[in-house]
Amino acid sequence: MADQNAFLETISQGYSFKGPSIVLGGAMLGKECQTGHLVRIPLKTVNRHGLIAGATGSGKTKTLQIIAEQLSQAGVPSLLMDVKGDLSGIAVASKGHPKIDERHEAIGYPFEAGSSPVEFLTLSDEPGLRLRATVHEFGPVLFSKMLGLNDTQAGIIAVLFKYCDDEQLPLLDLADLKKVLQYAINEGKEEMEGRYGRISSASVGAIMRRIIELEQQGAERFFGERSFDVDDLCRVDAEGRGIVSVLRLTDIQDRPKLFSTFMLQVLAEIYANFPEEGDLDRPKLVLFIDEAHLVFEEASDALLDQIEVIVKLIRSKGVGLFFVTQNPADIPEDVLGQLGMKVQHALRAFTAKDRKAIKLAAQNYPDSAFYDVAALVTELGIGEALFTALNEKGIPTPLVHTMLRAPQSRMDVLTADELNGFVGRSRIAARYNEQVNRESAEEMLAKKIALAQEAEQQAELKAQQEKAEKVSSRRRQQAEPSTFEQILNSPTTRQIGRTVARELTRGLLGVLGITKRRR
Repeated sequence: MADQNAFLETISQGYSFKGPSIVLGGAMLGKECQTGHLVRIPLKTVNRHGLIAGATGSGKTKTLQIIAEQLSQAGVPSLLMDVKGDLSGIAVASKGHPKIDERHEAIGYPFEAGSSPVEFLTLSDEPGLRLRATVHEFGPVLFSKMLGLNDTQAGIIAVLFKYCDDEQLPLLDLADLKKVLQYAINEGKEEMEGRYGRISSASVGAIMRRIIELEQQGAERFFGERSFDVDDLCRVDAEGRGIVSVLRLTDIQDRPKLFSTFMLQVLAEIYANFPEEGDLDRPKLVLFIDEAHLVFEEASDALLDQIEVIVKLIRSKGVGLFFVTQNPADIPEDVLGQLGMKVQHALRAFTAKDRKAIKLAAQNYPDSAFYDVAALVTELGIGEALFTALNEKGIPTPLVHTMLRAPQSRMDVLTADELNGFVGRSRIAARYNEQVNRESAEEMLAKKIALAQEAEQQAELKAQQEKAEKVSSRRRQQAEPSTFEQILNSPTTRQIGRTVARELTRGLLGVLGITKRRR
């Protein structure tokens, strides 16, 4: 009983906040929920990021759903990356269930069914608002890190971006970038070398192969216009509820490069465009990255460094990040160390390697006088989790075994008709789904090359004509005698010449005293 009283006092003090908060569930000691002792999340520190981890089927996706819908009720919009396709139900109110009533009675918190305002997004042909970004918006540094380029190759990308800026060539999609690469080592080689130095054909070839690899994962659909404005993630509805943007990624699981590309672009765009906010009473936006291991498994070291930097800095923009994965070990240590809130669902120990992983996972949580964390984490039931967060002063709250409340929305997917209905009622989907294909670098360079080739052909044709005219002139000069020659060669001229010559001879002989002997 003494332990129970100490526990209840610890929970009461550790989870009472002055500012707004949301209810996650009820505190548990042993196997019993301590009715009326609620576990809360202070909205002030949600931008300190979080982790939701646990084995398959332990309930972590529903925890994500609970937090997102409660944030929406508090006026905080969010972006959910729905890799498995089971988060669309957040748009429809729950029909209730006796087990839900039983759970909430044990927690001591009434259950109220409700839905959240939802915007469905897509990177592919799934129904929803089409997300796109231009190559230029990535910038040379981020684009190079995304492709995992070395320093020499990254330098070439920087030169090409600079050239396109100088020449006002819009880099919109991957076709534009490939055209610029080809131009740099072919028609524009002399121009490029004169302005920026030699560009290696081998390096350009390596970059081209990386781009093709990205295209094979469907990235050509992502790069282009109309670009998505990240401010549209921060909308609220007429009732002041934050809009939940659900990005459907059910067909992206086998294309992790595209998934990580999108995530990094969104984070970079948010960081570049959102103003500094400092410490707000509640976050401006929260992003939930489900199946987060897909992001980190395919990421290069440079990309991981970029993610770590953004995770550290984006907090000041009023943005929170939640990584959802099976094991905390899926998250790089430098990123894991930035996550102030942790929700740990059950982990299963089927092998010796699993047992070691569980011991390591237990070390990520504060020490507790009431729990053997390493043992408890394997005994947690579905819908239960170990929880800790940062209080309003930035101090970790006591670790608590929590019975999670049930989602207010449907714990199932929408039908195709329901999904299409929501997409059809969207206020902004039609604008982003409009096909935009304005003139960009590919077309402009093609025109430039065509004009240069035409000018070269004209110059060559003119040179050939001038050469032909010179040859023809020489031939005419050789074939047609001049007027002087014609006069000299005429019979009259020859006769006159003979007469003059004869008379001259006679005169000369007379002068010399020589007379022709008469016969």
